[in-house]
Amino acid sequence: MSEIDLDQQQNTAHEEADETAEKCRLLGIEWLEKAPDTDGDVVGLIEPDVAVRLRVVPIRRDNGRLQIAMADPLDITAADEVGAIVGVPITRIGVQGDAFSELMRGTYGTTAARMAESLAADSGMASTDLEHNLDAIEAGDIHRMAEEPTLINLVNLLLLEAIQSRTSDVHIEPFENELKVKYRIDGMLIEQPPPPKHLQPALIGRIKIMAGMNIAERYVPQDGHITLRFEGRKVDIRVSTVPTLYGESVVMRILDKSSIQLDLVTLGMSEEHRTTMDKLIAKPHGLVLVTGPTGSGKTTTLYACLSKLYDPRKKIITIEDPVEYELGGINQIPVNPKRGLTFATGLRSILRQDPDVIFVGETRDAETIDIVIRSALTGHLVFSTLHTNDALSSVGRMMDMGAEPYLAASVLEGLLAQRLGRRICQHCLDWEPMSEDLEHRLTAEERELFNGRMPLGRGCDECRNQGSLGRLGFYELVRITPTLRAAIAENMSMVQLRKHLPEEFEPMRVDGMSKAARGETTVQEVLRATQDVDEA
Repeated sequence: MSEIDLDQQQNTAHEEADETAEKCRLLGIEWLEKAPDTDGDVVGLIEPDVAVRLRVVPIRRDNGRLQIAMADPLDITAADEVGAIVGVPITRIGVQGDAFSELMRGTYGTTAARMAESLAADSGMASTDLEHNLDAIEAGDIHRMAEEPTLINLVNLLLLEAIQSRTSDVHIEPFENELKVKYRIDGMLIEQPPPPKHLQPALIGRIKIMAGMNIAERYVPQDGHITLRFEGRKVDIRVSTVPTLYGESVVMRILDKSSIQLDLVTLGMSEEHRTTMDKLIAKPHGLVLVTGPTGSGKTTTLYACLSKLYDPRKKIITIEDPVEYELGGINQIPVNPKRGLTFATGLRSILRQDPDVIFVGETRDAETIDIVIRSALTGHLVFSTLHTNDALSSVGRMMDMGAEPYLAASVLEGLLAQRLGRRICQHCLDWEPMSEDLEHRLTAEERELFNGRMPLGRGCDECRNQGSLGRLGFYELVRITPTLRAAIAENMSMVQLRKHLPEEFEPMRVDGMSKAARGETTVQEVLRATQDVDEA
C-alpha cells in the first residue's frame, strides 16, 4: 500500500462523513460537529453493551421523545431497536465521528468497572466462600453463573472497551485475594479496575464458553477462539488459559484487522530502508528473512510487503501458525499439527501449487530451513521469520539449524531485524532538558542529535493521558552484497561477517535515535528496545 493509497483512504472517510451530514440536512436530521451534553437520567435507559453495539448514546427527553446521538443517524434499524427498548418515540441526532467517539468514551468509558461493582453489590454469593473454595465449585454451577445476562454483559463490555482502547492483549490474572485485569496497549500492560474476586469462576467460565473450551477442565492449559462483530467489522480473539495456584490465568489476544497498518511508511520504516525493501521484494527468487523476538511486528512487516507485492498475475501462498489476518487475493494456510499439517509438510504441498511467492510464518527446525532454501533455489521468492537478536545473527541461526553455508549464501537476499517502540502522541508532544543520567548513556554523535533536549508525551485526551499513541518500528536492514555472500559461503564467524557489511548499513539503535530526534518516540524507548541488539 502506498502513501497515495493512505491519503485516498483518509479522503474517502472525510467524503463519506460529509455525504452523511448532507443527507441528514436534506432529511431534516440535526447534525452536530461537537459532542452534546447528556442528561444522566436517560443514559441508563439503554444497556451499555447495547449502546456500544448500536453506536448510540441517549441525550435527553424532549416532549415525550428520547433524543439519541448516533454515529450513523441513517441507520434506521439501530434507531428502531432503541425505540423498542425504551418504548417511546426516538429523535435521531447525528454527531461527527471524532466527537461521537469522545461522547461514547465519556459516557461508557468505565462501564465494565461500574458493572462489576454493581454485580459485586447485587451478588447473593458470599465472596469469602468463593474466594477460598474455587475448586469446590461444580462445572454446572459455573455454567449457570456464566449464563447470567449481567455477567454476559460484563464480559462483552470488557472486550468492547479493550477493542476501543486499541488493546492487543487482555490479561485476567487470579491471585489469592484479588482478580486483576490488564490491557496491553502500545506494548505496555495497564491495570484496569478489578472485578470482585468471587466473580472469578463465572467470569472465566463465560470466556471459556465463548471460546469453545471445556469449562469442566480447570487443571490443564487450553486454547480457544472467539469471533466478534464490532462496528460492522470482524474481530478475532485468540484465548489461552493456564492453571495457576489460585485459578486459571486467561490471556485474550485481539486480532483487529482494521487496526493493522499494512504500509511500511505507517509502520515507521525510513525512506532508505523502504527503497532497499522494494528492491528485495521485486526480485524473482531468493530468501528474505525478518528477525526479532515474539511481538516485535515481524508478521505485520511481511504482510505489508505481501500486500505491496500482490498482483493478480502472481500466485502468493502463506503458511502460518496461526493466520493472524486475512489478506485479500492471497492463499493463506493455517498450520494444524494435530492433523499432520506442519510448516515442513505444508511447505512441500505448497511447492506443488506452482506459487510465485511463499511466506513461511516461522522457520524453526532443520526440515523447514532445508525446504525453504530449496524453494528459493528453484525460482521462488520466499519470505520467513526467525528469532534472533540482530539481522546478521540470522546467518548463524540458519547454520545452527543445519543449513549448508554455500546454499544459504546462494539464496539469501536480505535480512531485516526489528523492534517496536511506543510512538509519542503528536497532540501532546513536548521537549524537556535531558537528564544527566540519560545523557551519559548516549554516544557523542547521539548527544549532538538532541542538543540537550529530549521529546516526551505529556498526556492528553487523544492518548488517554498515556503520552503515547500507537507504535513504530526500529529497523536494521542488511542487503546481501557479493562480498558478504562470499563471506557467508566461507562460513566466516559473526565478527568477520560484520567487517563485510555494506557501507549503507546502520544499526537499529541509529534508526531509533534518528526517530527520537524527530520527536516520533522517546530516547528511553529506543534504549529499551535496542539494548539486546547492542549487546549482540
